[in-house]
Amino acid sequence: MQHTDPGKSFHPDNLDLSLAETLNIAAPNDAVNAGEIADFNRSNRGRIAVFIDGSNLFYAALEIGVEIDYLKLLCYLTDGSPLLRCFFYTGVDPTNEKQHGFLYWMRRHGYRLITKDIIQLPDGSRKGNLDVEIAVDMVTLADYYDTAILVSGDGDLAYAVNAVSYRGARVEVVGLRSMTSESLLNVADRYIDLDTIKEDIQKSSGGGYNHRSLSGTKLTEAIKDETKSNGFE
Repeated sequence: MQHTDPGKSFHPDNLDLSLAETLNIAAPNDAVNAGEIADFNRSNRGRIAVFIDGSNLFYAALEIGVEIDYLKLLCYLTDGSPLLRCFFYTGVDPTNEKQHGFLYWMRRHGYRLITKDIIQLPDGSRKGNLDVEIAVDMVTLADYYDTAILVSGDGDLAYAVNAVSYRGARVEVVGLRSMTSESLLNVADRYIDLDTIKEDIQKSSGGGYNHRSLSGTKLTEAIKDETKSNGFE
């Protein structure tokens, strides 16, 4: 994978002429067809790595009133591009059997889980933050993917996103607009508002995380085959 020079400014004047012509950029002040650029971006994402802040996504889903179908979510995010790995970060309550069942299902359906036991604080609140783990994984694996998809709105991850960008990878941020930090928006190459895609990723009525009923689906097997072929399982 080729990386851009961190010292080079990302400005239309620095684009290769062929790329500028492809996007119809004649001069910085000329109007650009946003749809054409979006299509270009989607078709040139290369290998993808997905990093999901489980807690942030959970509360975003509550806010818009949907239950996430995690097979649909992964299918939507990858959109046909080769998947390196999908990481799911979450705090774990050792006494929550329902959560354990959900996490088992996730492991069996293409997700790589990074967990941490939730800590009960003296004031009664609970803590299970995994920002450091997300940031470290994004930067450490930057040489192995072309596009990172970060599902989170946490501004604490902005520095990691910026670091990944300087190493030549694109970063797409997915989150609920009202819960997404401006600092994160400012360093993302693309932003997707969860509220605009909820129809595509919500669970069908009556659906559940039943391992036996879904383990043989074509999507599940495709995800497993892709991650195995990349040597990250």
